[in-house]
Amino acid sequence: MRRYLALWLELFLVSWRGARGLTAGSLLVVAGTTVMTAAAALTLRATVDAAAAGYLQAAVIGSVGAALAYGLTMVLQDVAGTLTNTTADQVGRLHLHPRIHEDIATIEGLDHLERSDFLDRVTVVRGASGKLLGLFWKAIMAAGGILRIVIVMLILGVLSPLLLLLIVFAAVPVWCNQRGQHLLKRADIATAEIDRLQQHLFDLATNAASNKELRVSGAAETVVRRQSAAWDQMMRERQRAQWAASAWKLVGSIAFAAAFIAGLALMVQRAGQGQGTAGDLVLVIVTAASLRQAMQAAVSNTADTTGAARVVEPYLWLREYVAAHKHADSGTLPTPDRLTEGILLDKVSYAYSGTGHPALDEVSVRIPAGSVVAIVGEYGSGKTTLVKLLGKFYPVSSGRILVDGTELSSLETAGWRARLSAAFQDFGRFRTTFAETIGLGDLAHLNDPQRIEEAIGYADAGELVRRLPDGLGTQLGRELGGVDLSEGQWQRTALARASMRRNPLLFVLDEPTASLDAPSEQSIFERYMERARDLAARTGAITIIVSHRFSTVTGADMILVLDKGRLIEHGTHAELMRLDGRYADLYGIQATAYSANGHKPS
Repeated sequence: MRRYLALWLELFLVSWRGARGLTAGSLLVVAGTTVMTAAAALTLRATVDAAAAGYLQAAVIGSVGAALAYGLTMVLQDVAGTLTNTTADQVGRLHLHPRIHEDIATIEGLDHLERSDFLDRVTVVRGASGKLLGLFWKAIMAAGGILRIVIVMLILGVLSPLLLLLIVFAAVPVWCNQRGQHLLKRADIATAEIDRLQQHLFDLATNAASNKELRVSGAAETVVRRQSAAWDQMMRERQRAQWAASAWKLVGSIAFAAAFIAGLALMVQRAGQGQGTAGDLVLVIVTAASLRQAMQAAVSNTADTTGAARVVEPYLWLREYVAAHKHADSGTLPTPDRLTEGILLDKVSYAYSGTGHPALDEVSVRIPAGSVVAIVGEYGSGKTTLVKLLGKFYPVSSGRILVDGTELSSLETAGWRARLSAAFQDFGRFRTTFAETIGLGDLAHLNDPQRIEEAIGYADAGELVRRLPDGLGTQLGRELGGVDLSEGQWQRTALARASMRRNPLLFVLDEPTASLDAPSEQSIFERYMERARDLAARTGAITIIVSHRFSTVTGADMILVLDKGRLIEHGTHAELMRLDGRYADLYGIQATAYSANGHKPS
């Protein structure tokens, strides 16, 4: 409960700071609705009694007041929902939604993005910022509804204690309606699988990629027929539940109507016996109707608030996770201006969350400053994991990584990454202009045409730019009205983006040419080997190349051979060939395969 109260207070402060006028207006409207309901009923009672007693002037004034009170009540009730929804939506989208994404983005590593429990919560919360604020306002309106019920109870109790029984009968239609809603929810869950099936079939029939195969195979009509049958089955089951829910609602309405009539009969009898007035009779009619409405609104808003756990709990879990991991892996020491010693891996191990075996197992090696290092091995051997550890995307499970004698974990993360350039195997595809998707590699020079042209040259992407309809200003992404790139073209943009920084200390090329043809691959590697030597001379930078094509790694200063997370061999190409171990076997297998296909490895 304390966590929820703290959350409601936090959401109120977010709303107040983000939209003070709307928040204050919403609170006033909710409070006004509560007060005006009682005021309208009491004013109408006084008007009827004044008219019955012959006080015409008082009756006229009272009727005007009652009309104004009722009109204002109706306006406030309509405005309350609209205003609170508007407040929740605006504050949620403009203030809470960015806070959620900022919290997630401030976690410095990547392991949370590979955890199913974290991603499950993100899926729930991602579009729920407006709903979270909406639940806060539901709680406010629920409190207002409960206050209205208390006021109505006091009014009815003054007239006759027996009329308090109307509260019980006012709850009957609410309970019946909740019962009906439960049936509808059960039907939704029971038909969820067939709903997913019909949606999947609909997507198949309307998606351009799958539709080509459906048309060629002649299966389009079959898919449409099955989708229609699944839809009909789903709707039949949900309509049965809808009929049952309507029946429950009717039973509740009849029960309250019977109690309402009995209450009116009681007041008529009392009036006939001189124990009440015509105004009391009118007051019962008005307050009884208001009671049911208040009960329905209070229960509905309370149910929404108490049922908010499906959104609130994931949000609170994320907040607590972020608080525990925010800057957890960040050091405080500055990154050196240049490397003089290099990088030392001392018994480095790492295991991904939820796995029973290490992705890296006690890897130890010294990488001299200014060297070009190739990492090879079969798929799953730990090549990319090692690169991610060097980028501080994961903390080592055990062991240590030293940069010029200082532990990498002690270096301030933002400063280290500012001296890192990388083209990753799973590179990003940023749907922006071509110039910007390159410039993102160095935000300080995002719009620097000279830097961008230089980076494009390293990636040998000049011909690609010349083919684009608007050159560097071409919008990428067909869904944004731009153009699509092939896999190889996207990879060239990633390579160019990795070349934006002129003075990195660590330059990583993780399978940088996997989507390119052999001639392009050779040309690009020659360019980047030249760049690696230039960086080494200027900053002592280390260049790391991860590749499964051995023809691209033979010129490296050092080759690391990984197998099932362990470093089993390292040395130059010539040294490893003389060793006649795993590297020599893999090189021979690939050389044979290349020769069979008319290629010759270098």
